[in-house]
Amino acid sequence: MENGAKKSAKAKEKPVRRRSSIFSLLKRQKKLTRQYSEPVGDYTRKYSMDSAIFSDYRKKENGAATAVIERSLKQFALCKIELAGAASDTDSEGSRGGMADAQSRDDPATRRQEVLARIQSLYVEDPDREIGAAGELVEEVAEENKSLLWFLLKQVRPGMDLSKVVLPTFILEPRSFLDKLSDNYYHADILGQAQALEDPYQRFRCVLRWYLSGLYKKPKGLKKPYNPVLGEIFRCCWRDRNGDGYTYYIAEQVSHHPPVSAFYVSNRKDGYVIEGSLLARSKFYGNSTSAILEGCARIHLLNWGETYVTTAPYAHCKGIVIGTLSMELGGKVHIICQDTGYQADVEFKLRSFLGGADQTNAISGRIKKGKDTIATVEGYWDGRIDIKDKRTGEESNLLDVAVLKDQRMQRFLMKLENQEEFESQRLWIKVSEAIQNDDQVAATEQKTLIEEAQRARARGLLSPWLPRLFRRDIRAPPEGIVDQGWRYNHVNTSPWQPDEIVEFEEAFVISSAVARAERLREPPPPSDSDSRDELARRSKTSARTLKQALLGIESTLREQSVTLERLSKTVDLVEEGQRSLALRPQAAAGVPPGSHAWDLFVGFFFALVLQALHSWLTPARD
Repeated sequence: MENGAKKSAKAKEKPVRRRSSIFSLLKRQKKLTRQYSEPVGDYTRKYSMDSAIFSDYRKKENGAATAVIERSLKQFALCKIELAGAASDTDSEGSRGGMADAQSRDDPATRRQEVLARIQSLYVEDPDREIGAAGELVEEVAEENKSLLWFLLKQVRPGMDLSKVVLPTFILEPRSFLDKLSDNYYHADILGQAQALEDPYQRFRCVLRWYLSGLYKKPKGLKKPYNPVLGEIFRCCWRDRNGDGYTYYIAEQVSHHPPVSAFYVSNRKDGYVIEGSLLARSKFYGNSTSAILEGCARIHLLNWGETYVTTAPYAHCKGIVIGTLSMELGGKVHIICQDTGYQADVEFKLRSFLGGADQTNAISGRIKKGKDTIATVEGYWDGRIDIKDKRTGEESNLLDVAVLKDQRMQRFLMKLENQEEFESQRLWIKVSEAIQNDDQVAATEQKTLIEEAQRARARGLLSPWLPRLFRRDIRAPPEGIVDQGWRYNHVNTSPWQPDEIVEFEEAFVISSAVARAERLREPPPPSDSDSRDELARRSKTSARTLKQALLGIESTLREQSVTLERLSKTVDLVEEGQRSLALRPQAAAGVPPGSHAWDLFVGFFFALVLQALHSWLTPARD
């Protein structure tokens, strides 16, 4: 009895053993393993978590294999995100000392503060506050740069696409085009205001106000941003004016020829998500040039389930040879919401040759529902814009840039030491420093190094380039709208849920922290051979192993997807070639198959007729 009592006492004195959240994820991975070993439809797939090999993929119907692979990629992307979260939880558990610490971490307010503190430690406030002045954007070309400009003009001809022309550095703005696209979101909180409106027309009007609010920011002088290299990435965020959250922006150059940029903006707590992709091209017309953006953006108001599709104006630069070098916006843009039936058509007017200042940066447009005009819009995109309701005749201010400038959200950039090699600011840092120091020689040299490295990588590619953060997803746009068809891999357009605490970005993945449904249960005591440090070390090792396995799986699946697409195209070409070869002899003969016997019969018949005529016409000899 005494020995039993001593053993019981020792068991009670043993330290509390903590279970890592990684074990729940392991169970889910085991379940996925079983699912991937079962036949799916007309396919047989075998998948091993230990070897991370995807094999014995048997194709039964054309085109369906790619769909299975894409579905697999989505599932493993979700697993990888959850694994990263579980691993971070495991890493922190090794330093926690007891149940009280675990309970404090489960507190939503505490977790929220932890996430916000981490964001503040990784990001730094953007020091650039330049927004430009209202009116015409002009620039005088320095005498030392005019010779370079004439040298450039000798290389081009009217109607030529300038995307492949190497531009001198004195006309470059020291930032990437991916960075410049983010200028549209300094007032994204207006979309949060639209989210709170009950009337569909008022929501549409608010979305139109946000769209026009992203145009007034101008560079210092007439400048063009850098052309992003393939695979270049840019990210930033804006802190809400009330300091309660952030709006996140991620962009990637998904194609180089043609140059396509894809982007994603998210603030699900305030009720909006924006996604889109644009193809940038430029045209030279002799004394002027235009930078055209083909594509669209989709604005999702999450709580209402509404999607607004928008297009972009083009930038028109004139006075290259004769006159003053100036830039303005032109073209007609569309804001369309098929869910409510409202549509806005806004024209950006170019200043005529003899036009006065009242024509500079002018716009006009109208809001329609079906064929009925609801309201008209007049004003200046860098000044004041008024709207007039056609039903009531009431005229009011839609936008005033002078007031709006003081309501900008502050932008934050990832600290340079935390950026990866192909993030825009780090990639172009030496070029930007040289431009800011007016050292055009050094800027040209550094820019050339980046472009040559880009060409060398392109020549070394053995398979088609696969973007890191975006994938092709063709969705039918409204009539007359061009969609480049790229979508963020981790897109989330579901409304904000009560158990979500805060939205954050980590490793280019935008997600949210979720409150736990219940506190951690007290785990069983550990064995005598296992210490707390040993358990933490094992958990971390398991997390790293699974991360590496999932990365290998994802890479293998993508390679298999590309291989299957190539194989499918090859089979189609072979079948088409076989059909062509089968029809070639018949086409060469010029007659359909089976007509040869008929021709012989007709020829024999005509021979008999001719013989009879000849016998009848020729008198018989005695």
